[in-house]
Amino acid sequence: MSLQIYVAGQYYDKENAKISVYDHGLLYGDGVFEGMRSYSGKVFRMKEHLDRLYESALAICLTIPISKEQMEADVNKTLQINALKDAYIRLVVTRGSGSLGLDPNRTSNPQVIIIADSISMYPEEYYQKGLKIVTAATIRNHPAALSSRVKSLNYLNNIMAKIEGLQAGCIEALMLNIKGEVAECTGDNIFIVKNGAIRTPSKDAGILEGITRNAILDLAKSLGIPAEEVTLTRHDLFVSDECFLTGSAAEVIPVVSIDGRTIASGNVGPITTKLIAEFKKLVHS
Repeated sequence: MSLQIYVAGQYYDKENAKISVYDHGLLYGDGVFEGMRSYSGKVFRMKEHLDRLYESALAICLTIPISKEQMEADVNKTLQINALKDAYIRLVVTRGSGSLGLDPNRTSNPQVIIIADSISMYPEEYYQKGLKIVTAATIRNHPAALSSRVKSLNYLNNIMAKIEGLQAGCIEALMLNIKGEVAECTGDNIFIVKNGAIRTPSKDAGILEGITRNAILDLAKSLGIPAEEVTLTRHDLFVSDECFLTGSAAEVIPVVSIDGRTIASGNVGPITTKLIAEFKKLVHS
């Protein structure tokens, strides 16, 4: 059976799920989205994801036409209809169709789209041996232009940095902020371990406050591992004892090389290994 895609309250075969070519989500990247994971049929931290989705929409003056409670019910129904237990869920809300032109007042009927499918973000070998990443020349959007806390459909900033990484033979790339400080990677938050403590850039570094990022900070606290949100530079990454990335799709994945420089021994470190194992326990509990 073809995957069933939710569009504006109705379900369509994957091949027939469509929106208008006049939708401002397509024309201008005008909309917001969330990516979530389900484990054994339960969506991980759905409340936090929906809170962020609705806050992103509020920040860009976009009214989502259904309540959070209805959205939660529709997400669960989409999983059930597609008989998916362990899946990736993409929530998309567009501005809706309108005229050619930027004016959002000339649009109508914001579209809510729910896609549930399987996903394999990175090959398993990278979880065992670690990623090699590079620093992109493309920096994060200036926060005065567009808040990094808005998860908008316009991801061109991240895509351009991703292209740089791919051209350098890496499947992920590090992005700096306007000050030259470490912000995040193109699709994941970044952490380092130094002297037994984990560190990650704070929200004011121009990052998206990741749901998995926050879960790791919570896990570290429960495990008695010191954790702090601080300003980080590339130097801090180069001299770290361990490095890893977090994201809803990627979960927790180690990094062993940055810009051709090996991190410590070049192997996945003990704290990263422990956090990977504990995160798996958390999502399957």
